[in-house]
Amino acid sequence: MTDHDYNPSFIEAAIQKSWKEDDVYRATSSSSKEKFYCLSMFPYPSGKLHMGHVRNYTIGDVISRFKRLQGYNVMQPMGWDAFGLPAENAAIENNVSPKKWTKENIDSMKVQLDALGLSYDWSRELNTSAPDYFRWEQWFFIQLLEAGLVERKEAEVNWDPIDQTVLANEQVIDGKGWRSGAEIERKKINQYFLKITEYADELLVGLESLQDWPTQVKLMQKNWIGKSKGLSFRFSIDQLDETLEVFTTRPDTIFGATYCAIAADHPLALGLIKSHPSIKQFIDDNKGVNKTEAAIAKQEKIGIDTELRAIHPITNEEIPIWIANFVLMEYGTGAVMCVPGHDQRDYEFAQKYNLPIVQVVQTESGATIEDQAVEEKGILINSLEYNGLTSEAAFEKISETLSMSCDGEVKTNYRLRDWGISRQRYWGCPIPMIHCKDCGNLPVPIEELPVELPEIDDITTKGLSLSGFTDWQKTSCPKCSKPALRETDTFDTFFESSWYAARFASQPSDSMLDSEADYWLPVDHYIGGIEHAILHLLYARFFNLLLRDQKLIRSSEPFKKLLTQGMVLSDAFYALDSNSNPEWVNKDLVTEKDGQLSLSDGRVVKKDGMSKMSKSKLNGVDPNIMIEKYGADTVRLYMMFTSPPEQSLEWSDTAIEGSYRFLRKVWNLTDGRSIFTQPEPLSFNEAELALRQKSHKTLKKVTHDFSQRNSFNTAIAGVMELLNAVPESFKQDAATVSEKFCLDEAIQFTLKMLSPITPHISLYLWKQFSNSDGKDFELSWPKVNEEFLKLENFQLIIQVNGKVRGKENISIDETEESIQEIAMQNENVNKSLANTSIKKVIYIKEKLINFVI
Repeated sequence: MTDHDYNPSFIEAAIQKSWKEDDVYRATSSSSKEKFYCLSMFPYPSGKLHMGHVRNYTIGDVISRFKRLQGYNVMQPMGWDAFGLPAENAAIENNVSPKKWTKENIDSMKVQLDALGLSYDWSRELNTSAPDYFRWEQWFFIQLLEAGLVERKEAEVNWDPIDQTVLANEQVIDGKGWRSGAEIERKKINQYFLKITEYADELLVGLESLQDWPTQVKLMQKNWIGKSKGLSFRFSIDQLDETLEVFTTRPDTIFGATYCAIAADHPLALGLIKSHPSIKQFIDDNKGVNKTEAAIAKQEKIGIDTELRAIHPITNEEIPIWIANFVLMEYGTGAVMCVPGHDQRDYEFAQKYNLPIVQVVQTESGATIEDQAVEEKGILINSLEYNGLTSEAAFEKISETLSMSCDGEVKTNYRLRDWGISRQRYWGCPIPMIHCKDCGNLPVPIEELPVELPEIDDITTKGLSLSGFTDWQKTSCPKCSKPALRETDTFDTFFESSWYAARFASQPSDSMLDSEADYWLPVDHYIGGIEHAILHLLYARFFNLLLRDQKLIRSSEPFKKLLTQGMVLSDAFYALDSNSNPEWVNKDLVTEKDGQLSLSDGRVVKKDGMSKMSKSKLNGVDPNIMIEKYGADTVRLYMMFTSPPEQSLEWSDTAIEGSYRFLRKVWNLTDGRSIFTQPEPLSFNEAELALRQKSHKTLKKVTHDFSQRNSFNTAIAGVMELLNAVPESFKQDAATVSEKFCLDEAIQFTLKMLSPITPHISLYLWKQFSNSDGKDFELSWPKVNEEFLKLENFQLIIQVNGKVRGKENISIDETEESIQEIAMQNENVNKSLANTSIKKVIYIKEKLINFVI
């Protein structure tokens, strides 16, 4: 043994240098091994890694390294989601150009990522703001345009007043901008749309094939696509000699329809403006109001009676038509039949305006409409000849009746809307279109791609768009050669991230993708946050179908397996300012004395509890500081051991100390030893066999935890148990040959099992231990010897009221009754049980027995 101290900074620098020199992680499609493509969602280059990044990328790296050890041809690339508002806003704050800001941050973040020991193939690095990347998405946009999958039209859109740009429906969270948090307004402007609705059914059906995706993510996408079967029909309006088309998923409730509601911008409503000042005022008041579904769900439901009456298609009764703020023109027909007895929103509106409420469905529970709507299906009542039918049977019968009149037609509708991809910002990919007064809107000629951004030195104000660059806009029409103007909108940045996985796999200079994409795709394991379930993940699936239909790839889905990691949480603290308002404070400035938290200025500090690490709450932990203090391996180990990857991780300064101590234990056990070179001993005693059994059982468990469960925390716990099981005598210089052999086997397994998680110390110790260059260390995984899992004896832990009182070696052939007798005869156990009565015996097979007294 030697007295060398564990020095992470020295070890990790040396190992990282060797990886770089040997270009260990460069991936090639020419390998004869089975491929494995692992990808973590790439970051926007903020300039600084946070612990959320560290957790995400460590998970991906552990998976990649384990697969490499199993003999797969692994590709794990990394790049930068460089366009968009975060970089632009940061550039404004720092008074530099987004291009310069982005480059400097990428350089900085690469150093930070390398410090973590991540096994990236940097030869495939992507930067979405680089012309050689966005050139091909401009080219692809033109292919989609020619295929009829792009449309330019005036539409009412979600407008973020802080970021001063349009947001897609998916980017509006609870009525607010997903980045700025601003209340969303509504505007009408010309926009480019991708026709994602044409793929709605395939996107929905495709979810069934994603067996290794979280159920929650698939359900979120299913609900967002929102496929519904219903009946479209028309109410007649005798006063105008017109009809009102509605769509309902519950035609069984038609006898409970007591009013109709239309959107404020429905043609019928707009036609009443001139003759009805009160209606004009109502419509004006609702212009620009947030009309996302989330906002509508929360806001007060208000409306105005149009004084028009619709004729019920079966009873011929007149029912009023209202303009209501909860009806959206872009959903369905912009008009709905309202059944307050069986829809809670309609119920609340009817109560507010004293409209009739009628129950027409009786449920098994016997619920009534006295206090709320009865939304369950059941048996029809108060429905003339349809009484007694089930809701399902009534759907068919009533649909059949209305199909013979009222233009009734059973239809399938989708909640999903086409994807508005136009953004009014500077820092994005220019949409490759030209506007000519004579020829209309035309694509930029392919040979003129890429259309690059105009160069600027800095940005000083928000809201800068390409419309401010008049010289850049000027060009000539590709058809008539007359003066024309470039399109000044840029792509939604989700356009870039929707296909980057494919570009990582194939990077030809003269085409968007080549045959190498089909070798690597689809991604075998994708890692990222569940907050991207609807936004990025849905768009990426859509783009993958577009790429397939344009014959650029063969796969229909982009990601085979999806892991959504939990957040990293940390304690947040606050103190009251001079106005008694709470002010977040950095925990490093907080001192504790006699159980009281305070600041140096004397203010009392309160703990707010665990919350997501964030700049606003000042509760972040700097990964660089942790790496400098403990080393990357300790940080990686802590991130993987503290909680399962799908759950939130609660940061603890004391717990990371524990991870560091464990690696010191591994170091102290292994440093200075050399691998056993003599022939394997012919026989082993009981203690030696027990360690060999523990080694192979642990290897089997860890292999299963890595390959089947992504349960890295339990894998680490298993390795810790193995090291704890090594008898002290086996570690001594005087240990027998067979003891040394068993210890060496445990060490070999330990270093292999830890290497995906703590690659630096594992490889460094392996080089010493095996007296080799370690080049083959990362290319093979040890095999479990099943014979050692069938040993004749096992060690039984004996407890009394949950406390260990003894241990016995037991034959696996013993029955549970005889095991109980042997346990009770143990000297210490026998004393503990003397003069007591046993209330219960708990036996866990081949592990422990607990006597409850």
